Amino acid sequence: MDWKKIYDAMYVAKSRIVGRGLFAGSPIRARAKIGEFEGERVSLREARRRARDRDIIAIVELDDFALDATDSPRGFRFINHSCQPNTFTRMIGEHAEFYALRDIRKGEELTVDYEDSHHNGKLPCRCGAPGCRGRI
Repeated sequence: MDWKKIYDAMYVAKSRIVGRGLFAGSPIRARAKIGEFEGERVSLREARRRARDRDIIAIVELDDFALDATDSPRGFRFINHSCQPNTFTRMIGEHAEFYALRDIRKGEELTVDYEDSHHNGKLPCRCGAPGCRGRI
């Protein structure tokens, strides 16, 4: 299945983790490309300024700029953090792409490990995964 079909099958719904989340509308094979984070291209300085003023941050930093998906109509801004995620992000040039770490069932919430984030370890983690680090 190509990633465009997978992306079209995803949906946003209430998350058990926090707020709304992004869910698989069909099964996704391990290592399959799921899609790409899309947003307004801004400088790293502007991204960090915006992040300071928000409770919910939908920003991905690349090498020389950032993508702010706050106003994006696409769903990857809703992907929640988990200490045991089912997806990973690959930064390739000017793109932040999502891939499945393992087989993902239809209806399963898509999650990613935020790793280094604007939260700087100050935000309590709500993922509920075994071995949760407790902070983001």
